[in-house]
Amino acid sequence: MKIVLLESLGIPENELKKYATELEQEGHSFCCYEKNTDPAIQTERAKDADVIMLANMPLSGEVIRNCPSLRFIDVAFTGVDHVDLEAAKEKGVAVSNASGYSNESVAELVLGMAIDLFRKVPQVEKRCREEGTKDGLVGRELKGHTVGIIGYGAIGSRAAELFHAMGCRILAFSRHEKENVRDYVTYVPLEKLVRESDIISLHCPLTPETKGLMNAERIGMMKKTAVLINAARGPVVDSRALADALNEGRLAGAAVDVFEMEPPVPADHPLLHAANCLVTPHIAFASEESMKLRADIVFDSLKVWLNGGQVNTVLPR
Repeated sequence: MKIVLLESLGIPENELKKYATELEQEGHSFCCYEKNTDPAIQTERAKDADVIMLANMPLSGEVIRNCPSLRFIDVAFTGVDHVDLEAAKEKGVAVSNASGYSNESVAELVLGMAIDLFRKVPQVEKRCREEGTKDGLVGRELKGHTVGIIGYGAIGSRAAELFHAMGCRILAFSRHEKENVRDYVTYVPLEKLVRESDIISLHCPLTPETKGLMNAERIGMMKKTAVLINAARGPVVDSRALADALNEGRLAGAAVDVFEMEPPVPADHPLLHAANCLVTPHIAFASEESMKLRADIVFDSLKVWLNGGQVNTVLPR
């Protein structure tokens, strides 16, 4: 089998070489490339591949359809909305993801962002550098506040666990309610969660149903003292509506790790200039530990597929 990795997995070169050597010893060929989002270049690199591996860069139907030998797409990411699944299904190409690798890294960043927003860390850090004091910038503790988790999957449930450990009340909304949830979690309708939460943390996938989920109307339902954290997918939130609410003082703060595009984010993006908005360039999933775990998961998935099975299935073989 010819296996083509179209972008870096964020692990040391010696780690990648170890995986490549194992595959080559089993008679497979392995090629890896630097990230390039040009479909023509992707097609040239993968045109005779049996397997494409990638992380979170777009993989269009054009590329998939122009790779006649392609049988498996191994996605080193939880979400797969950047892969044209319709084209893969049309060609009978199996798809697996790396679900579970970033549960801890995303949940920890969300908790840290909530603390930063509640304690006004960006503002007091700036004040300190200007030889100022905390006057007028005393923040709040998390304990006793209500956290609303939208998307109570593996990451959302881990975030809920961390917030619960800080003494927060936990509300949750999901399209499909899990059974046997922790007794500190209360499932509620979306509008009730939005109205009652002091912190809303988004952990839902991007689907036609969730695109624009936090629109102007729902953002308008939030408490004036509440904060919104998005470490899910950018289009789940209406960026302009969120920026307007922040700039007009109708919302206390926001933390945004994801945008409508992958970074670099254009300098004129409204959230880069919104009041009390903490922004990061899509880092939630990326830690030294999560990158190592991600590589383990995708190469294990590849090994299972090469042996006739499939795990972490998005589209079956």
